[in-house]
Amino acid sequence: MPNENQNLEQLQIIPVAGRRLLRSFIMLPWTLYADDPCWVPPLIFERKWHLSSKNPYFEHADFQAWIACRGKRVVGRISAQVDQLHLQRYHDATGFFGFLEAEDSEETFHALFEVAEEWLRQKGMERIRGPFSLSINDECGLLVEGFDSSPPIMLGHALPYYGSRVEEQGFAKEQDLLAYRVLTATPQPRHLEILTKRSGGQVKIRAMRRDSFNEDLAIIQDIFEDAWSENWGFIPFTPAEFTELGKNLKLLVDADFVRIAEVDGEPAGMMVTFPNLNEMIKDLNGRLLPFGWLKLLWRLKVVGAKSARVPLMGVKRRFQGSRLGVAIALMMISPVHLKARKQGIKEVDMSWILEQNQAMRKIIESVGSTLYKRYRIYQKELNPK
Repeated sequence: MPNENQNLEQLQIIPVAGRRLLRSFIMLPWTLYADDPCWVPPLIFERKWHLSSKNPYFEHADFQAWIACRGKRVVGRISAQVDQLHLQRYHDATGFFGFLEAEDSEETFHALFEVAEEWLRQKGMERIRGPFSLSINDECGLLVEGFDSSPPIMLGHALPYYGSRVEEQGFAKEQDLLAYRVLTATPQPRHLEILTKRSGGQVKIRAMRRDSFNEDLAIIQDIFEDAWSENWGFIPFTPAEFTELGKNLKLLVDADFVRIAEVDGEPAGMMVTFPNLNEMIKDLNGRLLPFGWLKLLWRLKVVGAKSARVPLMGVKRRFQGSRLGVAIALMMISPVHLKARKQGIKEVDMSWILEQNQAMRKIIESVGSTLYKRYRIYQKELNPK
């Protein structure tokens, strides 16, 4: 329960402008999660870049952030975003909130949402949805189940009271995003061999080609946009955003962990597996200086990760719902599974999956994956004041 003494100091909501307030916005979680062993401090320099004009997201979105203060103490934060790409695609007058963190106080949550909602009303929005930090292609959803383990790269963490505090403000569930994980020691399913034989050599799986990196990156983007185009909330990456993703791929990911499936020589599916950077940075307290960068480099290049995450996977729509589509998915998973085990990776996170995507859930579950985290997207109508 919240400390009653916290209400002795008047609450102020302050728009974030300038480096000092931005730093306060970024650093708040260090206070809130001080006693949570499952929280992973993000790299401060990365959070600064993510919220800077260098991030290509801001080429198509308006953004404002706020912090909540009691005296000199920062006790909460929130952002609001209007994404023009979303509005052009859906024409639904929906704005977004993100980066939600706050003390366990109804007053604080109410004040934060009040200012974010009013900002979105002024922008002509009729509903608010989130959290998205910043978009559906970034960290999204509020953790509502699975507080007992640290999140992998690009999945968030939260304090257990957040969900009920959000619902107190009139928000209701819009979608749930599910996180699965599979132990690499789990035997490969027997039906994989049968499906492989039935494909009759029609399906071939290959690794990304370093010497044709840009060509393969374009193939991955094309498959992603086709495979995900009818998913709830889908927004395609801009060329600049996918170029940024490509830089991370080239820097962090072994070519064998990027798989492209071809059917009769034509690209049909893709799967990208990242090493779990969160396990490597957890003890760095967000800082790479003076020696954090050496530790991270050693862990990346010498020690290796013990866990990984599959943030991108898709099969082109014309194969979805077919036996061949299932074969494509399983045949991409299998070599990555074996490669991960050989490299000492103990578990792989396969997320996120929309709760309603029963076909993909069955495929993921068929290789021994178990549901271990649930993230919720909330929505609320913005009634005119």
